[in-house]
Amino acid sequence: MSARKTTAAAPAPSAAETPTPMLRDRVDRDLITLLQANARESTANLARKLGIARTTVVARLARLEADGLIAGYTVRLGGQAVERGVQAFVGITVEPRAGREVVKKLSRLPELRQLASVSGAFDYMATLRADSTARLDELLDEIGEIDGVIKTNTSVLLALRVDRSV
Repeated sequence: MSARKTTAAAPAPSAAETPTPMLRDRVDRDLITLLQANARESTANLARKLGIARTTVVARLARLEADGLIAGYTVRLGGQAVERGVQAFVGITVEPRAGREVVKKLSRLPELRQLASVSGAFDYMATLRADSTARLDELLDEIGEIDGVIKTNTSVLLALRVDRSV
């Protein structure tokens, strides 16, 4: 009769012990860079540009997506589509303990592009894109009427001088 060796399974790591997903190497970084330039690039073209097998690209993309490093693919508007309308940065000051409800109501605005909690003179900084200055004016009125909003301060974007968001 042979003895069977058993080992206890290691406990699952706690949230604090779970490593943050990272890019593993230069190929991961180069792959991300190529996708940022053109998210519609075929895996065959990506493989050719990176000098690796197409199946390797597919496997790396799957891992980067599973690890949460690639959260999605999107369309970036260019030329006249970007220049149409008006964009504004809005500093928002809220009453203490009103932040959660204010954020919930702001997130329902389809013109809201970004909302960040910030340090400094404001509690939040919002980026809005509206079809017209008249619609921007309506949005600012809507934001000002949200319960818990104390004040807003708006700066309208005149020209984008440097854009490294791609």
